[in-house]
Amino acid sequence: MTRNPVPRAVVAWALLLAALGAGAAPVHYDISVTIDPVSRKLEGRSVIDVESPGAVTLGLSDRFRVRQVLADGQPLGKGRVSGGIRAWRVPGGAPKRRIEVAWQGTLAPLDTGLSHRQTLNRPEPVAGTEGTFLPGSSVWYPRIGDTLGHYRVALDLPAGQRGLVPGRLVQESESGKRYRATIEFPFPAEGIDLMAGPYRVQEHEFRGAGNRAIRLRTYFHPEIADLAPAYLESVADYLALYEKWIGEYPFSEFSVVSSPTPTGFGMPTLTYLGVTVLKLPFIRATSLGHEVLHNWWGNSVYPDFSRGNWSEGLTTFMADYAYKEREGPAAAREMRLSWLRDLTAVPPGQDRPLAEFASRTHGTSQIVGYNKAAMMFFMLRELLGSDTFDRGLRGFYREHRFKIAGWPELRRAFENASGQNLGWFFDQWLNRPGTPAIRLVSASSAPSGSGYRIEITLAQETPSFRLRVPVLIRSEDGESMRTLELERQSQGFALEVPGKPLEVGLDPELAVLRRLTADEAPAILRQVMVDAGTVTVLLPGAGKAREAAQSLAERLQDHAPKLIGADADLPTAPVLVIGLESEVDAWLARRGMPPRPTPLDGKGTAQAWTTSRTGGAALAIVSASNDAALSALERPLPHYGRQSYVVFEAGKVIERGTWPVKAQTVTFR
Repeated sequence: MTRNPVPRAVVAWALLLAALGAGAAPVHYDISVTIDPVSRKLEGRSVIDVESPGAVTLGLSDRFRVRQVLADGQPLGKGRVSGGIRAWRVPGGAPKRRIEVAWQGTLAPLDTGLSHRQTLNRPEPVAGTEGTFLPGSSVWYPRIGDTLGHYRVALDLPAGQRGLVPGRLVQESESGKRYRATIEFPFPAEGIDLMAGPYRVQEHEFRGAGNRAIRLRTYFHPEIADLAPAYLESVADYLALYEKWIGEYPFSEFSVVSSPTPTGFGMPTLTYLGVTVLKLPFIRATSLGHEVLHNWWGNSVYPDFSRGNWSEGLTTFMADYAYKEREGPAAAREMRLSWLRDLTAVPPGQDRPLAEFASRTHGTSQIVGYNKAAMMFFMLRELLGSDTFDRGLRGFYREHRFKIAGWPELRRAFENASGQNLGWFFDQWLNRPGTPAIRLVSASSAPSGSGYRIEITLAQETPSFRLRVPVLIRSEDGESMRTLELERQSQGFALEVPGKPLEVGLDPELAVLRRLTADEAPAILRQVMVDAGTVTVLLPGAGKAREAAQSLAERLQDHAPKLIGADADLPTAPVLVIGLESEVDAWLARRGMPPRPTPLDGKGTAQAWTTSRTGGAALAIVSASNDAALSALERPLPHYGRQSYVVFEAGKVIERGTWPVKAQTVTFR
């Protein structure tokens, strides 16, 4: 699979209990939990101290049976069920109250066949001998509303299993047939995620800022235990990088934990990554750093989900993109191109304002919440300068560590650092859906004094954005970059250059968040994946090939496939065609469409490619030599949406790429 973007394992608790009127109060949880991965049985006891006289709401997943629930020694009754959550209204009273709960139940069976997308959309507590995962969003323990709380968890597992929750390991032991560990988290936390498995644990001590000891650990399945030393070394490098860039690491430890499913989650003090993911050689240089950085952004400065999630975009910019900048300008430009390609693939009207992004649930939400936000931070750094941008980040971290902060607080931090009013910048990129489409309408030149005068006209759609648009002037004297301040729908600019101009190009380094033209962004597979208007043609008529084609169509798209017949007229919407080689070639020939691209002909057991149709949107073709080769695409192909073509051999990628890009230019005669 491709690089896993590893989102945080947070589903806003407010989405579960908003209708129940959840209250807010300082809360401390003292939890004891025993889990048997074989029988999948869980037994728990919790003492919850609430330091507030106001009424609060207590909730627990309805999959569990409550043996006892008391508030200051008084029974609370059966509660009521809504949306799979059993909830109790705890009335107001003394300034400090104690709630005691004993519960038990059976966890769902571990399903290692789930995709990462399915795992994201199924916040369900699961258990098995290969792994146990109880996401906080599944409400596996009794919790108070949407309130941040500290906790102490005592975990009891069979011998051979190891487990943890985010926090500081206070003690652990293995005696007889049991493993026990106690972990505490003394800071406000959004929820408690629990992981367990047949782990081999390795440890390393890192000295952070001020020579502070930070415990680094790996909890790895036996088959990947040999990877532990390299992962521990990489974590230490990332901690050193971000302590210098942002400020002191907020916790006392960090662990890398393996999952039997292709998972990628980040939590305070740890990251939870699939075994198959951890085996990939590039993960230490990409996703791992992303998750380490989330301990600053998201896990110690908490996003205000009601006003949008800024942490994914900022982390993508300071991790994934920063690593590309380390490689060099070409690699950084290629990542910006991939972001803009993705944004261009989202049809107008089908995206949402960035301020509405809370968490990743499908391809379009990732494009907006990660890519658009990261590009926005890139442009903000270009506007303010690196030193001012970094000063704003450090101030934001200092002021909001272990607090909830939204986009307005982030904006104020950059305004304080720069002395500028940035309202216009944040307003247009956060609150408006879509992205501007900029055109280089015309350009002309004429001698002027000792040099030449160039007149350029740029245009954009309405309503207009306020944009700083770079243009590259190539002349007999060399090349120079100029920045044009575009604010209106159509605007003219005049420039003076000393040498005879030869050519002008619009934004050649892709430094502006914008919708690319067809020449700038040739078709990619993601266009048929995210467009709700995409129609699908399944060429196999029956049998295993038809079943494989149907299943693949469902996995490739963010929506239920809209099927049309093989001989139906094609709409102007994007079209996805899936079939066996002979069927695909015959279908293309009947339609008078370009045949299988020559660079792909005869390669691999399966191929996917895109092409543009005259007068229509993108066409994506998936072709396989047989039904087994078609089935083998179900897991890997959805991860290659940024490609124009991909070639597979028995389900493994052997070749991929994008069709050539042509920039907007005008050549002077």
